[in-house]
Amino acid sequence: MPPGADPTPGGRVHPKAWSGRLQDPTDPVLERYSTSVQEDLGLAEFDIRGSAAHAGRLARAGLIRPREHQQLLAGLEQIAQEVRSGAFRTRPEDEDIHMAVERRLAELIGEPALRLHTGRSRNDQVALDLRLWTRAAAVRLSQEVLELEAVLLRRARRERATLIPGYTHLQRAQPVTLAHHLLAYFEMLERDRERLQQLHRRAGISPLGAGALAGSTLPLDRDQAAAELGLLAPTANSLDSVSDRDFALELLFASALIAVHLSRMAEDLILWSTAEFGFLELPDRWSTGSSLMPQKKNPDLLELVRGRAGRPVAALLGLLLVLKGLPLSYNRDLQEDKAHLFPAVASVEASLEALAGLLGEAAFNRERMAEAASDPRLLATDLAERLVQEGVPFRRAHEVVGRLVSRAEGEGRRLDLVLGESWRELGFADDPSGLLDPRRSLASREQPGAPGPAAQDAALRRAAEQLRRGRAWVRRQSS
Repeated sequence: MPPGADPTPGGRVHPKAWSGRLQDPTDPVLERYSTSVQEDLGLAEFDIRGSAAHAGRLARAGLIRPREHQQLLAGLEQIAQEVRSGAFRTRPEDEDIHMAVERRLAELIGEPALRLHTGRSRNDQVALDLRLWTRAAAVRLSQEVLELEAVLLRRARRERATLIPGYTHLQRAQPVTLAHHLLAYFEMLERDRERLQQLHRRAGISPLGAGALAGSTLPLDRDQAAAELGLLAPTANSLDSVSDRDFALELLFASALIAVHLSRMAEDLILWSTAEFGFLELPDRWSTGSSLMPQKKNPDLLELVRGRAGRPVAALLGLLLVLKGLPLSYNRDLQEDKAHLFPAVASVEASLEALAGLLGEAAFNRERMAEAASDPRLLATDLAERLVQEGVPFRRAHEVVGRLVSRAEGEGRRLDLVLGESWRELGFADDPSGLLDPRRSLASREQPGAPGPAAQDAALRRAAEQLRRGRAWVRRQSS
């Protein structure tokens, strides 16, 4: 039969996969309602890869001839090129990407395309495709996370000596450095990257061969197919294989948490860019204006990062709700997984890229930050700890310094001036006024994880090594 000829009985180019059992044509309403081919397009590359591996299984089992195997591979490669170039077209009757690829394959090579689905169900086919997509998405997200981490590390290295107030309850608390603050977000993102790496491993098992739910009577090699796809092993239970979407939930959770971390970062930057804080100047090309007020410079990008964090959070809840009542094994409800997963991951990728661009060019107002960090009240804890070193119980020292702060505020005077007049009556052995120096305070905070200069340098070195290891992992997975 020549390529492009109709391989199916009755003159139908592409009957439904179940047309032998159900004779009447599908109602158009059901056809429109149940099709997922547009949502599935993101799986095309992975569907082709899985089909090529399955064709190899069929050839090794003697279920297709070597020539047919080569025809299948050549046809699948042509479809892959069409997908990459944007020339691949679906049809309304395709129903999903699997049938679209199979239909196009039949158009290209004729009868051998009819043999490709031997020993395979769309249940294990889509489970495989989605696992492959999830692993690729984990690598893409990891790369975007690493790009933002690199920006944070670069900016932190420049701001090692930049003083800034640390906040609790949005109230000035104790002085830290801007580098220390930026590295706090690096730590969040590093945990995100580790989660992506872990889910990449857990998603790396192959459901191919599970069939509809109970495997196949045909002698198909699952281990070899898994190895060809770069996966660690076949799945252990055929029922679980076709109904498991834990890996998709893990990716949604990781995406949701990344989005929450980005939202928190965006909120800090929004606050810092206000006139009330004045810690940050947004670049013009990463800002917007007002259609009415000529003076406005708005942090719209940061607000969108904050607002779009709701998308992956909602998607995670949405897929959990899809799964919560499903009996084993496959149910058509699972078609909804991609509607939740694909746009949520795309949203997080876009937010990572946008925030890295803005943060890489934003200008920090070091003088304004240092001024805010120079308030002596931010070092009240240092005074209490000096009393502790002199033998005063901490609760009593806390009360003594608290009263000192209250007195200074009541008199409208600086804490250091009031302290200089009354340190003896407060119980200090020596004049502690020198403690009210933020840089001296930081120099005494050298425990691991603290903002002291040496501890901070160690944190920068650690972050650089984490960045190096993360990039090496992405390169390995991308090769």
